[in-house]
Amino acid sequence: MAQNDDFPGWHGTTIIGVKKGGEVVIAGDGQVSLGQTVIKGTARKVRKLSPGGYEVVAGFAGSTADAFTLLERLEAKLEATPGQLARASVELAKDWRTDKYLQKLEAMLIVTDGKDLLVITGAGDVLEPEHEVAAIGSGGNYALAAARGMMESDRDAEAIARDAMAIAADICVYTNGNLTVEKITA
Repeated sequence: MAQNDDFPGWHGTTIIGVKKGGEVVIAGDGQVSLGQTVIKGTARKVRKLSPGGYEVVAGFAGSTADAFTLLERLEAKLEATPGQLARASVELAKDWRTDKYLQKLEAMLIVTDGKDLLVITGAGDVLEPEHEVAAIGSGGNYALAAARGMMESDRDAEAIARDAMAIAADICVYTNGNLTVEKITA
C-alpha cells in the first residue's frame, strides 16, 4: 500500500491476518507514530469483539479514533446479523461509503470470525484475500509478501504471522516488534 502524505495514519502500523489449518490469526505491531516521532510503542491495534456472544477478532490501521468508531459500528452490525460476519462487513462498508460522517474516517480493518478473513475499506470494499493472507498499514506489503512465502511450509498460522511481522518490523520504520496476536478457530 503506497503511503499517503495526506493521511499520516498509514505510516503508523502493520496488521496481518493469516488463515491456515482451521485457525485464523490477526497480529499487529504496537507502534504509534506522529510524523517522524514514535509516540507509543505498546498500542493494542488487534482486539476481540463479542457482540451477542459471537466472537470476532479485528485489527486496524489508520486513525485510532476513527478505527474505534468503525469497530463500534461493526459490533452493532454483528448484533443485528448474528453469526454473519460477511453480511455485517458489507453493511458497514455500505454505510462507510455513503454516510457523510463516516466518509471522513481514515482507517482500514482486517476482521475474522475463524471462518472468514476480510479486509474492510472506506472505499466500500469488503475483500476476501485470495491466498488466505491479508495485510494493511505501512508495513503491510512487506508482511504480506513474507507470509505468502511461508504459506506452503509446515508452519501454523501464528508462526507465519509472527515471522512475517518480524520481517516487516525490520524493514518498515513505522512498524515495531511489540506484537498483539489473537487467534480464533473456525
